[in-house]
Amino acid sequence: MLTAMILVCSLATTPNIGDCNRNNAVDVMWVPEAFNNPITCYLHGQAYIAGTSIGRSLAANEHVRVLCLHRKRAALSADHAVAERSESTMR
Repeated sequence: MLTAMILVCSLATTPNIGDCNRNNAVDVMWVPEAFNNPITCYLHGQAYIAGTSIGRSLAANEHVRVLCLHRKRAALSADHAVAERSESTMR
């Protein structure tokens, strides 16, 4: 089972969205659902952030990164950005 961690990062701090992680993100959100498929996880992660006030009020220099992590690995990992994952970036 996968869970989506959504990171909102400022390009002023992390110009390369690939360097965005939970330690340098402006906002960190978790989708309160589990998914069997990485594509479903990405799509729900993107839809989840889009439906929030954070997603609707992104600054021009902010980007969103959706990480789909295995639930057990996400719970055990101290730094979710280096956990085994599939990832997607949107903006």
